[in-house]
Amino acid sequence: MGFAGLRILSLESRRAEEMGVLLRKHGGEPFIAPSMREVPIADNPEVFAFYEGLRKDEFEMVILLTGVGARAVDSILGPGLFAAELKRVAVVPRGPKPQAVLREWGVPWAVSVPSPNTWRELLAVTADRPERRVAVQEYGRSNEDLLGGLRARGCQVTPVRVYQWALPIDTAPLREAARRVARGEFDVVVLTTSMQLPHLAQMAEEEGVAVPFREAMGKIVICSIGPTTSESLEDMGLRADMEPSIPKMGILVKEAGEQANDIIARKRGI
Repeated sequence: MGFAGLRILSLESRRAEEMGVLLRKHGGEPFIAPSMREVPIADNPEVFAFYEGLRKDEFEMVILLTGVGARAVDSILGPGLFAAELKRVAVVPRGPKPQAVLREWGVPWAVSVPSPNTWRELLAVTADRPERRVAVQEYGRSNEDLLGGLRARGCQVTPVRVYQWALPIDTAPLREAARRVARGEFDVVVLTTSMQLPHLAQMAEEEGVAVPFREAMGKIVICSIGPTTSESLEDMGLRADMEPSIPKMGILVKEAGEQANDIIARKRGI
């Protein structure tokens, strides 16, 4: 049966044409809005400045908001360098994903943030900590509530923005996609990397449609290529409705087509 005419949003960039062909082959009506362009590692100055600060003992605490972001820092700096410096400070992982990364690296953490692992629980669990020079590892966007809460208690806060991908030079298709989502014009969104939806949400914010965008995302079938992409959704308060049996683009499209109509019926109470 495939998508059977469902309206599909893809945010694919490098393989945009191939994605469009696949979606049509499986019965979908695609709208392709490229969402990213690659940023060279050398263009992550905040990460290198953060690392130098760690080496010079400028931070007493490092908060890791995402496992994806922690791995990105490790990739940018070189394997093992980040972990070695983290062992010298109080580390606070926001939830199980960054905890898993720290466990893999052999890095202990100072406190565990209780479920549901939001910025509120993070602030509460660190309220009595003595550290005041704090770095917050982000991934593509800032949590102003968290940063403001830390500063309100007297902390000197350094956000560390980790970018492996930037917005495309031409954002017009992505802005149009955000407006269409807000108007409820898509049934399915297909995601193949972790920064696609955050970039789309940024466009929704800039276009002034953040509220209807968020409401519409609760009705759209969200198809994620795998755990790393799904984790980025959780950081936005969303969940993937499906992941393919094998994290490959062709299998994602095929299995999304097989499952999408049933998921829509469930999510919309049809």
